[in-house]
Amino acid sequence: MIDIIFSIIILVFSIIIHEVAHGAMAERLGDKTARDMGRITLNPIKHIDLFGSIIVPLLLVVMRSSMLIGWAKPVPINPYALQDRKYGEAKVAIAGPLANISVALLFVFVLRIVPFGGSLFYQNLGMILQEIVWINLLLAFFNLVPIPPLDGSHILFAFLGEKYNEVKVFLNQFGIFFLLIFLYFVFPYLGMYLMQLFQLLVGVKVL
Repeated sequence: MIDIIFSIIILVFSIIIHEVAHGAMAERLGDKTARDMGRITLNPIKHIDLFGSIIVPLLLVVMRSSMLIGWAKPVPINPYALQDRKYGEAKVAIAGPLANISVALLFVFVLRIVPFGGSLFYQNLGMILQEIVWINLLLAFFNLVPIPPLDGSHILFAFLGEKYNEVKVFLNQFGIFFLLIFLYFVFPYLGMYLMQLFQLLVGVKVL
């Protein structure tokens, strides 16, 4: 039960950091919508989606899934207020995954320089930090998949341009179906590669 609680707490705050990064980047580019709605904050009450932030992660943990995913309430963005009208949405989209990668690398650095052996307390602390690395890597690379409504789709659309508007409309209409197919057939293989990356970074097998 303690492991479940810690995993969900780590996931929730990793998602919050992800969403705050979106809002902060949008504000930097001229859109203050997220700031005005109080979403550039680490206060979980402002971000938590009951189903995506609590119920889904809890079910995945109880089912002993190695893939712990979830989502928060999307940070509101007004693309027309962005100073960079061409690539602004892509910059806002990529800010979330980059924030998660930054968190993961920060704790990789801590795990590499601090010995977490010895007492049970330090061993458990080391495992918590490993969990932080794993969840943030998972969130980052999952969100970079170019399927709506994931961040990767906004990045892709920014580079496709108006010439491919029909493709954008098609993907937006049927993105959820492609995402379900991806989760069932491709995501397990993505998880395998992420486990190898985790082991390379941290020096131990994934928890």
